[in-house]
Amino acid sequence: MFSIDIPSGINGDTGQVMGSAIRSDCTITYGLPKIGNMLYPGFDFCGRLYVSHISFPPSLYNTEAIKVQVNELVELPQRDKDTYKGSYGRALFIAGSSNYLGAPYFSALSFLKAGGGLSYLATPSSISPFLASKGSEIVFIPQQETSSGSLAVESKEELLELSKRVSMVVIGPGLSLNEETQELVRVLAREIETPLLIDGDGITAIAKEIGLIGERKAETILTPHSGEMARITKMEVAEVNKDKINMLQKTASELNAIIVLKGAHSLIGYPDERVYINTSGNPGMATAGSGDALVGAIAAMYGLGLPLRDAVRMGVFIHGLSGDLAAKEKGEDGITAQDILDYLPNAVRYYRQNFDELSENFHGSIYTV
Repeated sequence: MFSIDIPSGINGDTGQVMGSAIRSDCTITYGLPKIGNMLYPGFDFCGRLYVSHISFPPSLYNTEAIKVQVNELVELPQRDKDTYKGSYGRALFIAGSSNYLGAPYFSALSFLKAGGGLSYLATPSSISPFLASKGSEIVFIPQQETSSGSLAVESKEELLELSKRVSMVVIGPGLSLNEETQELVRVLAREIETPLLIDGDGITAIAKEIGLIGERKAETILTPHSGEMARITKMEVAEVNKDKINMLQKTASELNAIIVLKGAHSLIGYPDERVYINTSGNPGMATAGSGDALVGAIAAMYGLGLPLRDAVRMGVFIHGLSGDLAAKEKGEDGITAQDILDYLPNAVRYYRQNFDELSENFHGSIYTV
């Protein structure tokens, strides 16, 4: 089956199926890919997707009015020969609880695996020895904890002081829904003056007082999946998925935050309403802990020296590329967060060595004819 421009029945603005749709083996679209070509389920209905130029004036391709595009790759800074660990960023991960031991480990170690320099992990004191036995390269900063084994509010001052000594703070992975810990997240989000990435249970905490994000002076990154985005926006999940682009543009603008909406072809939205569609990654990455490895990869790209907005996009791409390399070797079934973590160094190397090829066909998602 062959389609011109977009398979019949696919909404060109949202990628949604309008009742029923043609499932094509091949689709040729003209000028630029439509949003519906790139978003699921539309992308899946296109089959192999080609873009054919149609003599548009260059000004139409480059106009600032186009707010949505495929994740445009940027070259990573080279590692100097005369260098030291502090040259590649210091990240503080505020994560973990007695019930969630994987999240702090995957997030803090992925920063190092993707090229970051110094990874500090502030986690409840009772779980620090176990985590240290798994990730001894991480610098552990044990914290006071609640009776249920999550971070206690008494940790606030030490965490604020630590945040001043790093280039980025990541808060949320595996923190639990303990009410005291959730309040600690909101307090820290208000007072931390460093770029802050909020994930997982941290998003649940700030969703209750989402206005505090817009009050922050330093840049904020949120990495929700559709369910967490529904909490942020006070919408139903079905509403979030129905028109992701407009919803993401509106929310990122209102919160003055960078938002990574995770999923198949993750979306990266900015306060100026620009949205990038990421094309790396595969279904095998839909597994527990995958998102924790993502936050470390984003922080690592910032530590390597990319501007923050580029670091977010390249962290998302490198994370997906790591999953793709793991799937190529092992198959998609049974990939774990540990696999994604282990393949991160290979992904960064592959990215550096094959930058031109990856940029030319958007990692095999779009072919130019």
